[in-house]
Parts: sequence; C-alpha cells; structure tokens
Amino acid sequence: MKRWAKILLAVVAIVVAIAALIPVFVNANTFRPAIEKQLTATLGRTVKLGELRLPMFSGNLVAEDLSVSDDPSFSATPFLTAKEIRIGVSLKPLIFAHQVNLRSFQIQSPQINVIRAANGNWNFSSIGRQLAASATAGTPGADATTSSKKLSIEALPDLSVGQVLIQDGRVAVSMLSAHGEPSVYDHVNLTARDFSFTSQVPFDLNADLPAGGTINVTGRLGPLNRDDAATSPGDVQVALKHLDPVASGFLNPDAGVSLLADIDLHAVSDGQILTSNGTAQLQNLKLRKGGAPAPKPLDLAYNVTHRLKENTGVIQDAAIKIGDSAIHISGSYEPVANGADDPLLNLKLAGQSLPIDELQPLMTATGVHLPNGSKLRGGTLSMNLAVTGQTKALVISGPIALDNTKLVGFDIGSKIHGIAALSGMKTGDTTDFEKLHVNVHITDAGVVARNIDAVITAIGELTGSGTVSPANQLDFNLIVKVASATGVGKVGVGLLSKLNGSGSSSGVPLHVTGTPDEPYITADVGGIVEKKTKSIASFFGGGKKK
Repeated sequence: MKRWAKILLAVVAIVVAIAALIPVFVNANTFRPAIEKQLTATLGRTVKLGELRLPMFSGNLVAEDLSVSDDPSFSATPFLTAKEIRIGVSLKPLIFAHQVNLRSFQIQSPQINVIRAANGNWNFSSIGRQLAASATAGTPGADATTSSKKLSIEALPDLSVGQVLIQDGRVAVSMLSAHGEPSVYDHVNLTARDFSFTSQVPFDLNADLPAGGTINVTGRLGPLNRDDAATSPGDVQVALKHLDPVASGFLNPDAGVSLLADIDLHAVSDGQILTSNGTAQLQNLKLRKGGAPAPKPLDLAYNVTHRLKENTGVIQDAAIKIGDSAIHISGSYEPVANGADDPLLNLKLAGQSLPIDELQPLMTATGVHLPNGSKLRGGTLSMNLAVTGQTKALVISGPIALDNTKLVGFDIGSKIHGIAALSGMKTGDTTDFEKLHVNVHITDAGVVARNIDAVITAIGELTGSGTVSPANQLDFNLIVKVASATGVGKVGVGLLSKLNGSGSSSGVPLHVTGTPDEPYITADVGGIVEKKTKSIASFFGGGKKK
C-alpha cells in the first residue's frame, strides 16, 4: 500500500509539474493575433484583446481587456468592452501543435452599447455583414476593391464554440436622435450553448430592468442573418416583472402614459414577421397627463403581428378584462419620421355593456373627473372609438353610451340655479340616468361633445352639445324638457317651461360652466322673462290698435 501511495503521489507531482511548466513552454500571448483575426473576420467588427495569459489548471486563455468596435454609422465608441474575457481552449493541440481550438467564451462584466436609429435600425444589425479582411489586410469594412485579400460575406468564417457566457453585464440602450438618458439594463447574464452563427442557438438570459423589475428569456435564436442580425429567426418565451415602459424606452415620456407591467409572452420570428401573444397585468396605469394611477390592476391578453423590416405591426386583438366583459383594441401602428419611439396609431377601441362598477380603475387612469367627488354606480357603458395619431397627440372620437346608472354624490336637478329655489323641495344627492349618449372628439385642444341625448329621472330629457377646454373649463349649452320626470327637477323645469309659453314640450335652456369638479349650471330664466315681457308688451300693443 505504501508503494502504491508513493506511485500515486509521484504521478500527481508530475502532473502538477507539467501544468506548472505549461506557461513556460507556451507563450499564450503569441495566439492573440490569431484569435483577434478569427473574431474580427467572423463579426465584421474590429476585435482587440489585451495581453493573454494561461493560468495553471484553468484551461482558459485570459485577456484582461476586450474591445469590439461599433458600426461606424452609429458610433465611434466601442460596441462592447470588458475588463476580462476567459477563452476556453483545448490544451493538447495548444501545447503540442500550437493550435487554438476554441471551446468557450466567458465575458466578465461587459459594457454593451445598443443604439437604435430613428428608422428603427439597430447598431448590432450589421454584425457579420461587413466585408472582413484577412490578417494582413486592412480594417474590417474597407472597400473590397482595394485589396485581393478580402473575404466575401459568404466566405466569412463561422465561430462555433460549446458555450458563451456573459456574466454581470451592463447594457445601455439609446436612441438616435438622442433624447433623454439611455435605458440601462444591469446584471445581465447570458448562457448560450452550442453557439454557432449558422445554426439555432439555445440560450437563457436574465437581467434587471431600468427602474427596477426583471426580465427572463429562454429560447432559440439563429441562424444569424448576416444582412441584418436583428432579423434573425427565433422562438422565445419571455417573462417580465415590473416593467416600466417609459424608463425602458418603449414609451415616449411626453405622451403622459405610464404603468408597471408583469408580462408573460411567446414570440416567434421567421426573420421577416414576428408574431407575439401573451398576457399582462397592468399596475398604476395612467393613460393621459391629467389622469391618476389606477387604484386596481387590469388584466390584458394580446395577439400582435410585427413586420421587422418595415417596423410596422397589426394588433389583431388586445383585450382588457372588465368584469365578465372586455374592452377590445385592434388596428395598426407604423413609424413616423424622427419618431421611432412614438409610432403612428390607427386603432379601434370597442366595448359593449361594460359594467360601470368595474370600470372605475380605468376611469381614474383616463383622468375622468366627476362633479364634487361623486361616483358612478351600477349600469353599463358601451363605446366604439377610433384612436389615431401618435401617443403624445392622440385623436379619439366616437360614440359613448351609459345606461341605467347613478351619479352618487351629485343631484343635477337640485344644482340647477333657479330651478331648485322654485321647487321648494328637499333635494337628494343622487342623479339617476336612464341613459346618457354622446359623441366625443378628444384632442390636445380639448373635448368636444356633440349630440348629447340623456334621460334623467329627476328632470326629464336633456339634449345639446358643449366643450371642455385643455384647462378643464366647461362650456355646454343644453335643453332640458319635462316628460315623465319626477322630483325637484320636474317641479322647477315644469314651472319654467310654462313660463316659456309652450308647456313642457319646449324645454328650458341650460348653460354649464365651471370645471368638471365644480360645474355651475344655470337655467336661462332671464331669457324666459325677457321673452314673456316681450309677449305681454306685444299683447298690450296689439290691444291699443284694436
């Protein structure tokens, strides 16, 4: 036993000695030009490595610095830099034949700069596309006619390694023309197995999102499209937690839209068309600058088709669940000049018999103001709206209908100045609407409401039109008619209608000013009195002629 133990110790000592002598017999730095050449030719980008060393027992060539150039049409600063890269190599051919067989790449804490142009192109789109020179030729991307030692796109070598690791990376995403700070993704970790530019590559990726949150992606990408790497085919499953689309650069901050989203989606691309479907829970949703974050989350399911080259898409359906019903969004989007992050929308927004009690979070998000802090209770809402333009300047138009609902906390009949005093009745705090139908046109210039058609239990039928200015100033001209109305409104409006001279069918003019929070409603009593005075004067004047 002692003899075998001595033999084993001797073998171990020999192995350790050989491993310790490898750096003596193998000058790792002599392989740096060959590795730079292969990576430069493959990527079509200038790749620079720092001094190489071969630590004992590691099986890795280690470079203290790595730099990969950017597409010069985007930036003169590097696309990727890293303080350390570990290149896995096969030791036997390295030692005995001085050949470099790459097995893996491990890039530690890289800094990656991703840039998108206004036309939707990315700075990584040209990876592998530029003509690359041989080791003795010039810079990658140089004119192919200036040297016979150029490689065509088809002749570019493939890079095939067992594993590529990116650990604790930092990705900064910015737009051209620049507006605002880049969106930064921290703690980026990527594992790609059986990596090759000519085949599908399985991968896993996770990172921290800007402003908090996380992203996890699993799937397959490739083969690389060397005309445009951004249009390479793929099949991925994505999970995002607490995504802030504004901080992440997906929404223009000037649009006034904000939210946090938990999203699970599946996306498939053939390189030309990307189809995506999934579900999302939207928290703190705000849909306009005057809105407030919705107090409850909203659930959404969607199905979208996107054309990668054109950067256009079709929303087959995006359904926001409202109780047992849903608001359905469908339509298209396309980029506009100098506004790739704020596309031109052409959408339809439709919902039928939506329960108003379930709509409260969405009403808060859209900045709907009701008088004196009142609330809508019960009944349903239906709408069929067209939504066009960019998110920062949308035009929304179409009919909205409320049926069998109550405005709790505000009695319209008792608030009409002049009518409540005439009735002498005790007022309540609720307005019952049998219906309230209106056509709206909403722009940055305010809200125009046309064809108002309402039946209010307390006062009767109400028709007219009006506007709400950007400063929330009301200007509505309405006519209220007594039909089967009951209560304060019927007494007051009925009396004024009789004074008007035509019974309950002619109606009383109303003028609404103030703000949605504090409306001021006045009946045109002065007009009625003036009309009545003229009528009396005419009567007496006619009598004198007799």
